[in-house]
Amino acid sequence: MGTRAPRGFGEYGGIARALERVGERWALLIVRDLLVGPRRYSDLKASLPRIPTNILSDRLRELQEAGVLRRVPSVRGGYELTALGRGLEPVVLALESWGWSVLGDAADEERTGHEALAVALRAAFRADAAANLPATEYVLHVGRASVAAQVDGRRLEVVPVGPDAVPTPRPSGASGPSGVPGVPGVPGGTGGLASVEFALEPAELRDLVAGRADAARIPVLAGDADGVARFAETFRIDPVESDAPRSVA
Repeated sequence: MGTRAPRGFGEYGGIARALERVGERWALLIVRDLLVGPRRYSDLKASLPRIPTNILSDRLRELQEAGVLRRVPSVRGGYELTALGRGLEPVVLALESWGWSVLGDAADEERTGHEALAVALRAAFRADAAANLPATEYVLHVGRASVAAQVDGRRLEVVPVGPDAVPTPRPSGASGPSGVPGVPGVPGGTGGLASVEFALEPAELRDLVAGRADAARIPVLAGDADGVARFAETFRIDPVESDAPRSVA
């Protein structure tokens, strides 16, 4: 209980102590990916392509020493969050939501990964709105990332899908072949849910989730023609407009 991080802020307080544990560059992105499920070192490196291998090793060691994650005995080279680490979920989701207000446009070399997309949908999920809509499985492609999001009332389960996605256990109760055609790697099935599959560019997803895009203009690849409109009701992040004065050139 008396353990201190190697580099402290010299302050006794919750935010200072939290940043000592998870405030280093890349640390919260590693936590974000592990919130989706256990990952091997190679999975994390693939999800975070710009992280140097020595930095990834350092962050994993530091987070393990801080009690945020642990090794997975059943998966060679695997890591998972501890209960302490899972306690960071509301922090990560709040940062995800806040970040959408300053997202801007994607740079040429920026991409969206499977885990990033899954966490974005968890941050955008509106349980109150979903409770009044038909249960639906949304299969969403954003660039090279794909996820399947099952919404049933106030319950949301999101799993990465596709040939290069890390396998994740299917939500309990789902069985049988997927009702969404043309999606390699979609595990399990829709369990009688309505389904819709569609694809977006990152900026299109940003605008749809912010309520700035017309869902009726987004083409449906397969499934329910009204599914995109339900998606826009179910997943929403209202951007916070900055009230800072603009600089005058």
